[in-house]
Amino acid sequence: MAAFLTLREASRRDASELAILADIGSHGFASWLWFSDVASGMSDTPLERGRLKMRDEALGGWKNAVIGEAYDEIAGMAIGYEVDEGIRDLEARHAAIEPMLAMQRSVIGHWFIGSLAVYRHMRGIGIGKTLLADQISRAGGRPVSLITADNNEAALSLYGRNGFSEATRINAVPLFDNSKKHAWVLMTRAGA
Repeated sequence: MAAFLTLREASRRDASELAILADIGSHGFASWLWFSDVASGMSDTPLERGRLKMRDEALGGWKNAVIGEAYDEIAGMAIGYEVDEGIRDLEARHAAIEPMLAMQRSVIGHWFIGSLAVYRHMRGIGIGKTLLADQISRAGGRPVSLITADNNEAALSLYGRNGFSEATRINAVPLFDNSKKHAWVLMTRAGA
């Protein structure tokens, strides 16, 4: 790991940064999901809802997150966990989520990287690669899987260089009538 970068376990107080980075990593998909909770009165803004989600101790929240710090600031994060049988019982609250749930159901027992993101001004100096290597290590020899968009060339390149290959792809459900069409790509790396 580069000397300028340190990794640490996230804490509940990191929830705001985790929400921002999860939204960056999903190219706005997370805030789109959180907005539906705003419409139902659960919070005032999508970012507030994201912060509340990240403060939660449930899967995908702060307890499963690692923070990368560089140059005295939070630079990026990764959220990873083992996909267990409970994924079969989850129901998509919106049709846009169903393709990703279907992909996750196909990798039960894998370590799953639910989010990996680096702030734009910190990209290109190895932070994403280091966070990815840490997640692979946390997998403990299990296969590692993740989902990214087929138009996210930087992510596809990073994952490909680190032993991931495409397992399957499913067309994304458009969020809006004028949404750019893309597919979700499930990428997997064999276990050790």
